[in-house]
Amino acid sequence: MKLSLQEVEKIAKLSRLELTEAEKEKFASQLSAVLDYVGKLNEVNTENVDMTAQVTGLENVYREDLVEQCDYQKELIKQASEREDNLIKTKSVF
Repeated sequence: MKLSLQEVEKIAKLSRLELTEAEKEKFASQLSAVLDYVGKLNEVNTENVDMTAQVTGLENVYREDLVEQCDYQKELIKQASEREDNLIKTKSVF
């Protein structure tokens, strides 16, 4: 399946990526190759193959839930480059 440059541009926009024209052509080729490979996998006859959910044989492996004392807050705040009161100051995310 050959992806067009417009499809690559749409994927890049959805991914919030800025691509050069060379990158668009490169990714169009690479993504097309991946889709072709997936298409080949879809053609494989798996009719007589048992379904496999997992292969380890392990089921519901749990560990004991232990409460431990950990008071690293002051140490972490000391290591921050910018802080205000007992908080780490960061740049705005949005």
